[in-house]
Amino acid sequence: MFPNMDRKELPRALQHIMEHARSTTAQAMPRRSFLKLTGALGLAVGIFPDLAVAQSTDADEAAASLKPTEQPSAFVQIAPSGEVTVTINRLEFGQGVQTALPMILAEELDADWNLVRSQLGTNDMAYVDPLFGMHLTGGSNTIKNSFTQYRELGARVRAMLLAAAATRLNVDASTLRTEAGVVLASDGRKLGYGELAEAAMALPVPQKIALKDPKDFRIIGQPTRRLDAQAKSSGQQSFGIDFKLPGQLTAVVARPPVFGAKIASLDDSAAPAVKGVKAVLRVPLDRGAEGVAVVADGYWQASQGRDALKVEWDTSAVEKVDSEQQLAQYREMATRPGPRQFDSDMVPLETAPLKLEAEFVFPYLAHAAMEPLNCTVRLADDHAEIWMGSQSAGPDAAAAAIALGLKPEQVVLNVQMSGGGFGRRFSSTYDTVVEACEIAKAAKAAGLNAPIRALWSREDDMRGGYYRPMHLHRARIGFDNQGNVLAWDHSIVGQSILTGTVFEQFMVKNGIDAATTEGMRNPYPLPMRLTVHHPKVNVPVLWWAQRRLHPYRFRDRDLARRYSACNRPRSCGLPHAALR
Repeated sequence: MFPNMDRKELPRALQHIMEHARSTTAQAMPRRSFLKLTGALGLAVGIFPDLAVAQSTDADEAAASLKPTEQPSAFVQIAPSGEVTVTINRLEFGQGVQTALPMILAEELDADWNLVRSQLGTNDMAYVDPLFGMHLTGGSNTIKNSFTQYRELGARVRAMLLAAAATRLNVDASTLRTEAGVVLASDGRKLGYGELAEAAMALPVPQKIALKDPKDFRIIGQPTRRLDAQAKSSGQQSFGIDFKLPGQLTAVVARPPVFGAKIASLDDSAAPAVKGVKAVLRVPLDRGAEGVAVVADGYWQASQGRDALKVEWDTSAVEKVDSEQQLAQYREMATRPGPRQFDSDMVPLETAPLKLEAEFVFPYLAHAAMEPLNCTVRLADDHAEIWMGSQSAGPDAAAAAIALGLKPEQVVLNVQMSGGGFGRRFSSTYDTVVEACEIAKAAKAAGLNAPIRALWSREDDMRGGYYRPMHLHRARIGFDNQGNVLAWDHSIVGQSILTGTVFEQFMVKNGIDAATTEGMRNPYPLPMRLTVHHPKVNVPVLWWAQRRLHPYRFRDRDLARRYSACNRPRSCGLPHAALR
């Protein structure tokens, strides 16, 4: 799916990580490093040079030398009332960055926190991760990578406000100070940020600024109410699923019962009779599949129209996965020789005085975010605008441009608040946005010149993929009488999440996916033989983030260890009273 490209076209940080991964044969890459890499997935389509073109501005020569990520105008808006709106360069989906990043900027700006607001960004290059040069929400790196960036943005705006105030008051800027959204002069005169904003933002942007001493922080490090707390707790928060444009239509898709299947026959005669249904469209889906999109005035009408369809599916060319048969196959594969990550001598295992054998089975798991997948597309002849909760706005927009036959600069993706994601809003195939664009394109060809919201039902979300892959682990461990490990024979069987992506060439070594073996043995020098099998299965898989019950939540450390080692904690016999 992804054409080859010259690595020199990639950000330098990504080139460095790729070279490191290539030189480190058969070693697991930490999850956070992996997620940093996955943020660049969209670059593989070979359009990064177009995306990386600096945004044209009317700034002076000094400001023009700053990167897009350093330009205050892209991040800070100050209203005449003094209200400060901070634009976030990530997706907010519950982790709190829509409050944390404004706190950082407001600290250096000396803003009145009561007047600080926030909004999400777009696929503009200003909103890439400043370290990795790509749009990315993942790997727990928002504050780590943007802390200094947002401090400097706040400090630059503060310096510009001071310069504007100095001109207005006819004093030297060094005699002025700022406090809670106000510039104060030594003679008692004061000017609010709102009064100065227009003049300040027209001034040259300073390249070098002084940052506060952390001991002077008054916002960072203090208990602070989240900016979205009231809206979320009162039910007033708008998410991507709530977004609505004038004349907007909603589309739902009838999907095949087996991944990759196509339409054998379609009787859609009853669907147009459903009130509100505007069109029934055959559309291409992810992984070579076909589906039927029903476009209507709203979700209920579209879903009723979908229920009226009579579709026969051709599943003859695709594998039909059976869970019981799959588990039996995995167990048999675990006994076979295969590619090995570690290959220590297993002779001590046979003579070890103490032995332990265990099997762990991890099922397919849906991401099950609170908000089902959705994407709204508005098409024009020479451009498109998209609204969705995206963890990778740049790559998603690039994939949309390809699907729509547009240039990257002709697509704007507006990031929306998302009700969870756990990795699903960062698909390596961009299936959500590409599917929505295919529907919008088909609707326009059918004469529907209206914005289209592609909406997944809860059932679609659960059955339509992608999933954390099913895995089987089997371990045989030999100990001496003091509990030291003499030999550890371990087999892993499960699908690779990286095979078939641009990362396969440098993160799948000797047939072993580095993401699969992460955490095995390292950093402990255990005598381990680790065998890995990656079967091909007709189930789409993807990275999957979870919230785990940390051992400290147990009163008893032994219970914590038992919980951590248990395959099915809720049925392992641990008393619920053990939980705090």
